[in-house]
Amino acid sequence: MRDRSVRRRSRIAAGLTAVALLGSAALVGCDSDRDGTTKGSAAGQRKPSAAAGPVWNRGPKSVAAVGDSITRGFDACSVLADCPEVSWATGTDAQVRSLAVRLLGESGAAAHSWNHAVTGARMAQLPEQMARAAKEKPDLVTVMIGANDACRDSVRYMTPVADFRSSFETAMRQLRAGAPKAQVYVSSVPDLMRLWSTGRDKELVRQIWKLGICTSMLGDADDMGAQAVARRASVQKRVEEYNAVLRDVCAKDARCRYDGGAVHDFPFIGAQLSQWDWFHPGREGQARLAEIAYRNVTATKPPA
Repeated sequence: MRDRSVRRRSRIAAGLTAVALLGSAALVGCDSDRDGTTKGSAAGQRKPSAAAGPVWNRGPKSVAAVGDSITRGFDACSVLADCPEVSWATGTDAQVRSLAVRLLGESGAAAHSWNHAVTGARMAQLPEQMARAAKEKPDLVTVMIGANDACRDSVRYMTPVADFRSSFETAMRQLRAGAPKAQVYVSSVPDLMRLWSTGRDKELVRQIWKLGICTSMLGDADDMGAQAVARRASVQKRVEEYNAVLRDVCAKDARCRYDGGAVHDFPFIGAQLSQWDWFHPGREGQARLAEIAYRNVTATKPPA
């Protein structure tokens, strides 16, 4: 979900490292609650039944992932670096137990999953990723993208909804051209407003966000003036509009399943976020995303 360009990495790396190392323990300790899901829970251990619907296969044998920095595990292992081994979709990390591992087992995931996501990608880049994924002829393609379209230096630079829709429709056509029978699991865009409310009252988090993370929502995090409130509301509205597009376009494809807003509605807490930026999911957050995806992919019916 990073909205910074590559050329700014070196400038903010030192700041992120210094701030996060001084306060990483405080970040993790800020929230003592958990989401109530534990490793080894029923949701994490369920196996898909042999019965399948007329189109949706609840036990795919290969997985390709497309999207942005969340799917690349950005900032989950070290500062300003991808860590695909902890990806919720295709990672191999034992703590995360990615969707691919849950569906295919460790050896199956290693041999039959591919991660084509790109850190910093916006919806306009999805068609190219989908074309690459189609070449793998996967049974299932996971999609998580859109946060970078809302996370810009200013709200006026957010991707217009019409452009967002057009790019997603083009991406689906690209996939269908090369892999007409591939299933598609589409995750909703996370709730950036909830993320802001989780960290805005913490001095350490505000200092990290000042380094330039999702400025449209997180900039001047403690400013409660009318302009700042309106700016955040604009970002929140745009995220909701993006999710409506994801839902609507997916609904037109018989082999596409939207998550019903599950990722958007998930209440991420401090312990589930990166210690480096309090924005991207850390290992715990990636594990929660994997649980959500597995539950929805293997469900008898799509989410409401």
